[in-house]
Formats: sequence, structure tokens, C-alpha cells
Amino acid sequence: MSMGGVSLPLFFFFLATISATSHGFSMDIRHLFLATISATSHGFSMDIPHQIHLLRPKAGSRNNDVPGLSCLSWRLGVETNNVIGWATVPEKCAGYVGHYMLGQQYRMDSEVVANEAILYAQSLKLAGDGKNIWVFDIDETSLSNLPYYAKNGFGVKPYNPTLFNEWVNTGKAPPLPESLKLYKKLLLLGIKIVFLTGRPEDQRNVTEANLKHAGFDTWEKLILKGSSHSGETAVVYKSSERKKLEMKGYRIIGNIGDQWSDLLGTNAGNRTFKLPDPMYYIG
Repeated sequence: MSMGGVSLPLFFFFLATISATSHGFSMDIRHLFLATISATSHGFSMDIPHQIHLLRPKAGSRNNDVPGLSCLSWRLGVETNNVIGWATVPEKCAGYVGHYMLGQQYRMDSEVVANEAILYAQSLKLAGDGKNIWVFDIDETSLSNLPYYAKNGFGVKPYNPTLFNEWVNTGKAPPLPESLKLYKKLLLLGIKIVFLTGRPEDQRNVTEANLKHAGFDTWEKLILKGSSHSGETAVVYKSSERKKLEMKGYRIIGNIGDQWSDLLGTNAGNRTFKLPDPMYYIG
């Protein structure tokens, strides 16, 4: 049934909304439910699928109804590279980031990325000449530093190179399970692995041992940041090293990292994959 081309249920909903807002109320779920009952009791079907207004109170589009939503939005900005150049996680988001990193959502987000990378790799028709490589970052991509960050505020505290390097030198960083799964699938497909990290050259031995202990037991190359790249940004350094790989005849068919600086710049590869990491920013 319609009125001037507008369905009566929808018309009643608009009337209810206007009436509520004109008297200073917000149209919450309870009011909408009552309006629905009124409409259906008069023989009308309230058949308006996927009503976005039903989600407004829970999505926090009005009055910050959901605590912590601003931190969720901040993380979205970080992951989409719209929030850049930040030194620390906002203090009010410490709890949110900690719960995210230690919770199931981080695992599920990482799994989506890894699974998409696997599907992409399986779809390729590769030359069997041993020149197809996949570039892996290390920290928060292959190895997880969560044990360190859990003790140091999940990125709320300023970066402390002394404390972080002490942690790295223990060689106890666990693997990211999703990345390890991707790594093993790529090897089965005949794709060689190159680790490209911002760790300094003097951490080569401990990094090799940690990777092997974590299950990453073979690779084509492990590239660490030498003194010749001192003062360079991550984008410049990693672009330069990827260019060298291609000049040697390698084909970078994939590239995965937790920082946009792992994936931006030149010679980034045929396809890049960004893992979540709201704990720190490297430009």
C-alpha cells in the first residue's frame, strides 16, 4: 500500500522520526520497535531490509554511543595510511590497542590477509627458473614482538631502542602463525623467500637463529640494514634493496609487511599485502 508513491510503512517511519526529533527525543531502537508494532497491527508490512538506522546507536554515529569507537576509527586511519607520522599510540587508546593485539580480532584480521596472499599465489602460473621470490618483512610480519610490547604499553610509551634491542637479542620472538602458514605454502609452490628487515646488520646472527627457531628454516636471502643505508627512511632503504634483487634477475611476485613503508616506494612487487599493526609507525 502506498501514498503518493511512498510506501505507508516507510511514511509512518518518517512521521515517527519527525515527531520524535521535533520533541527533542532521539529515535532509539525502542521507539522504532513500537512504531513497527503500530504499523504491522494495522495490516502493514514493515518490510524495509537492512535498515541502516537500526545500526546507528550501536555503530556510534551519534554522540559516541560506543566507548572506544574513536580508537577503532583511529586504527582504521592507521591501517589505511591516512593517519601518518605518529610517534605513539594515543594514551586513551592503550586499552583498546592492547585488547585488539591480544584478542581474536588481530588473529582474524591477519588470517584474512594471509589467506588472500595464498589464494593469489596459487593462482599464478610461474616459470620454474627459481627466480620467483616473495619478500617478507620480519618484525610484526614474520616474528611477533608482542611479549615485549605487552610489557611496554602497546605503543603508548615512546620507542626505547635500548630496551627493544635487548628484547631482540634474546632471540625469543614467536612467529606470527598466519605468516608462517603463508611462508610454508609459498615454499610448496616453489616460491623462494627473501626477508628484508630494518634490523641492523649486527643483529644478523640472533635474527637467523630466531627465524629458524620460529619455523622459518630456509630462505633465499636475509637482508638487514647495513651502515651504507644509515639515515635513510625505510621506504628509501627497502626500495633500494628490492631494486637490487630485480637487477639480479629476481621477480618479486609478492611482498608482505605490517608497515606501509614495507610496501611503498619503487620495485614493491607484483602485489603487496598489509598486515595489521596499530602499535607503531615507521615512515
